[in-house]
This record gives sequence, C-alpha cells and structure tokens, in this order.
Amino acid sequence: MSTAAVHRIPAPWLKWTALGVGAGAALASSAAGAVSGLAVYFARQIVIPARGRDENLDILAVLGPAGNQSVILPANDDTTVEGTYSLHFDKGTGHARIGAIRSYVPREGTVEREVEKVYTGDLASATRGWWGGAVYPSPSAMGFADEEVIIPVEGGSAPAWLVRAEKPARTWAIMVHGRGASRAEALRALTPARRLGLTSLVLSYRNDGEAPSAPDGRYGLGMTEWQDVDAAIDYAVSHGARDVVLFGWSMGGAIVLRTADLSRHRRRIVALVLDGPVINWMEVLAHHAELNRIPAPVGRLGQYLLANPRARRITGLAAPLDLKSMDWIARAEQLTLPTLVLHSEDDEFVPIGPSANLAAKNPAFVTLERFHRARHTKEWNVDPQRWESVVERWLDGLLFGRTLPGGKVPDAGTPEPTALP
Repeated sequence: MSTAAVHRIPAPWLKWTALGVGAGAALASSAAGAVSGLAVYFARQIVIPARGRDENLDILAVLGPAGNQSVILPANDDTTVEGTYSLHFDKGTGHARIGAIRSYVPREGTVEREVEKVYTGDLASATRGWWGGAVYPSPSAMGFADEEVIIPVEGGSAPAWLVRAEKPARTWAIMVHGRGASRAEALRALTPARRLGLTSLVLSYRNDGEAPSAPDGRYGLGMTEWQDVDAAIDYAVSHGARDVVLFGWSMGGAIVLRTADLSRHRRRIVALVLDGPVINWMEVLAHHAELNRIPAPVGRLGQYLLANPRARRITGLAAPLDLKSMDWIARAEQLTLPTLVLHSEDDEFVPIGPSANLAAKNPAFVTLERFHRARHTKEWNVDPQRWESVVERWLDGLLFGRTLPGGKVPDAGTPEPTALP
C-alpha cells in the first residue's frame, strides 16, 4: 500500500484498528500469563514435597471380628488386582495389610478383600484411606531383627534400618525408596538380600519426612538426594562393607543411577537393582503433563523452568536441575554396572518405555524383567515369589558366579499375575 493510500484511510478505522491491536495484545498477554502460570504450577508440583497424603479411597465396610476381618472397598484399577497391599487410614496413623480378594461384584462396583493384619489404628471405625504398596511397617514386622541407625547427612542425621546378615557380610544391600514414599517401600527386598547373605541398610533421605529437609526444601529428582546415599555407603564401608548393591524404586532408581555416576565409592558399587525406575525425567514429566491434560508446550516450559538458573525464584530450587544429565537413554553406553530392571507394562506413573529402551541399547549390562498388571512399583505386591526369585537368582549369579551364559536372569517360571475381569 502506498503512503498516499495510507493517508486516505479514515480516522475511525485507525482508531478501531488501534483498539483491536490493543485488545489482541491484552488477550495474548492474558493467554501467555495463563500458560506461564500453569507451567510454574506444574514445575513447582514436581519439586515441592507433598505434606500428607490424600485419603482418596472410601472404606465402605469392615466385616467380621478382629483377626478374621474383611474390608469392602470401591472397585478400581488398584483394588481389583490380586496381591498384598497396604490400606492406610486416619491420616496415616492407621495401617492394615490387605490380602486376597474374597468377592468382586462389578455391577455394584465393590470388592471385598481379606484383612491379613491391622498394625495400628481401628480399621472398623475408618471411613477413608489410601491404597499403598509398602506392606510392612518395619523389618521386625517381617520377622527380621533390625537396628535403628543414624546416617550423618547434610543438615543433620537420617534414620535407617540396619538388618544384619546371619554371618558377617562383606557385601551390603543399600535400599532407596521413591518420591513421596517412605523407607518401608524398600522392605520388599529384604528377603532375597537375607537369603544371599547380604547385610541391608534401608534408608531415609532428604525431604522424605524422616531425614532432614534439603536447604531449599525441594526435591532434586536425584541430583541432590544421591549425596545421602553416598553418606550411607560411607556408613556401610566404615562398618565392614567391602562393596555394595544399590536398590532403588521409582525416583529412588534415578537417585541410585546418579549415585553410581558420581559417588566417590563408585568402585565399590557392584550392581544395581531398579524397580519402576525413572530412567529419563524428561519423558516422565512429559507423561505427567499428558496425564494432567497439560498442553505439551506448557509441560516443556515447566521443564525449562526447572533447568533454568534464572527461574530459581519461581521454583524455589537452590540450583537448576540438569535433567539431561539424568537421561540414561542418551547415556546408555556410560552405564557399565550390571543392572537389573523390574518394570510393569502398565506402569501408570513411570512408563516402561525408557527402561525397555535402555535394555535394548545396553544389553551387555542391563537386564529387563517385565511384569504385567502391577502398575507402579507394585511388582512385588502382585507376585512376591517371582520378584524375589528373579532378584535372588540374578544377584546370586552375579555375586557368586552361578549364572546363565551372558549373565542373563533365569526365567522364574511363574505365571503373570492377573486382575479380575
């Protein structure tokens, strides 16, 4: 358009154009603000430890006398899978071990399950709770003698359970729970460790409610927590350990991988056992953005905020998180420790894809054992015999030379767990 033509445009048109541009800019600014606000919320939710658990499961009825009880619950993807689980109630002060399904009525949407044991609280009076995979509250509840020991860590000391082998052990198992869980989650590995003659150290770490909080009060997704695991290795070595096997669940898997990468004791780490581990945080965070119906660009912006040093005032992180350094798909060839990964095909929180990719890219060091219908880190719950057998036989071959060609895990030979239809 010529300059003359511009001068011939009526003034009212210019006025409305200016208003339109201003309105459009305001709308764009509003939309940008909403997007950035959602990204900030997403980023903060990832690194801020939860304060308490949501009691999101109705306890519909408790039947029978103490010692022979059953509980009726809403039927959902968790409560209708066979296995042994925990039911926590009364804001976490109550804890019951829940076992076999006694009846399932799809038309009513309810399931009745056996109450194997009530550890604390009055289940009969409870009305709401939450479902969990950490079945036992302590090693002693499993029949193991344990000692409460203290691990010196940044900001104070972290309690841990020490379960000694029957004979003095030169190899220790160090067990690391996942995000939002407690050290009780790791107790499921005690039985195979004990059979193999390993002494076990079951840890707490920063921000888990037992160990001291991190200085910034934020999860490091493995980037900071590994230092507490390194402190636990210090403790093990100073008490007679020659080498260690690291176990990790969910985010605990990311912590263990980080420890193996950076620990001053890395030459003492002989193997990793990872259950539902975070292999690549970027894929996991993208998955959670999708689960929460957060647009992909917003999810990527949230990741950017976590990794950007200029966003620390927004996220509250003392230092940015280098998520790329914890991408073990990209770094697959750098993982040179024998690693057993146990992962369920239907893991709803940490998809199995990265675990499968890691095993495919590094078959010399990584063995993947697939489970089904176990969801997130409940492989032991649905089939403890298989889980323990796989772990025990793999470690037995690795530590004591009794293995199949290529160092692969023997087939446990037990059927996959199934859910009710």
